Amino acid sequence: MGLLVEGVWQDRWYDTKETGGRFVRKDSAFRNWVTPDGAPGPSGEGGFPAEAGRYHLYVSLACPWAHRTLIVRALKGLEDLVSVGVVDPHMGAEGWVFGDTPGAGPDAENGARRLYEIYRMADPAHTGRVTVPVLWDRARRTIVSNESAEIVRMLNTAFAALGATGPDLCPDDLRPEIDALNARVYDRVNNGVYKAGFATAQEAYAEAVAALFQELDALDARLARGRYLLGERLTEADIRLFTTLVRFDPVYVGHFKCNLRRIADYANLAPYLRDLYQTPGIAPTVDLTHIKRHYYESHPSINPTGIVPLGPVLDYGAPHDRARRFGG
Repeated sequence: MGLLVEGVWQDRWYDTKETGGRFVRKDSAFRNWVTPDGAPGPSGEGGFPAEAGRYHLYVSLACPWAHRTLIVRALKGLEDLVSVGVVDPHMGAEGWVFGDTPGAGPDAENGARRLYEIYRMADPAHTGRVTVPVLWDRARRTIVSNESAEIVRMLNTAFAALGATGPDLCPDDLRPEIDALNARVYDRVNNGVYKAGFATAQEAYAEAVAALFQELDALDARLARGRYLLGERLTEADIRLFTTLVRFDPVYVGHFKCNLRRIADYANLAPYLRDLYQTPGIAPTVDLTHIKRHYYESHPSINPTGIVPLGPVLDYGAPHDRARRFGG
């Protein structure tokens, strides 16, 4: 995972020396919004109206942040409105690259070989990490956003007049509760697994793991009371949690040393994960081969041999009782 410094690529890992061995994630750099009429969103500048075929989403099937945008695109029926390009699962000295791995492919949109070239098209002097997802604007030939949480909300609302379908994943009446829950889950779970896995000091690792499992325990208890995190309605909060849960047992337990418990050991989180996986549109976005290859091959400081484990054997399609239990 390298970065651009004034437009020049550098293969540089995260520096945790100044943070006591703690992994600190930087904020996303591109924060514009697609809106129904092109008016400015909560951040950035205006001029990005929702139009069919105008926007292209660059993703990795391995990345949980990119995965959430793919799920919302599918649930909202946006496949014909917003196109997708997929990078290779292996992230090496050149960062995310385009290749011919099954499930990925060359960059048919801009002809780039490396994702950082897309960032330089938007800003030739860009400084920062080169991450997915990236929402690209064909008309202005620039990056609209590389902040997954905000891309999710654009996909949820901006394209309604163009035929977007599916549930409202962030209804106004639930937004304050969704925002509060998202903030806690992001810090302790979504990013918590990375804070554990990328820690370079025992104290930092232990701190992250303690918070992670404290939150997973609380979420398991919460899911004993309702089918979804906010009761009987599937929301953005569920999607954001799902992309971490689906990677937890195959990757985070071993690779990131988050091994106090597996998701399979939880009475409510385990069937909840299967329930979400079996929601129409979600399973096709899950690629465990990309997921396992990316993590085990791309972090030599954690897994220097690059060996990808054969297990665990998982069946996210196994029956569950969530719908019957809660009357869904």
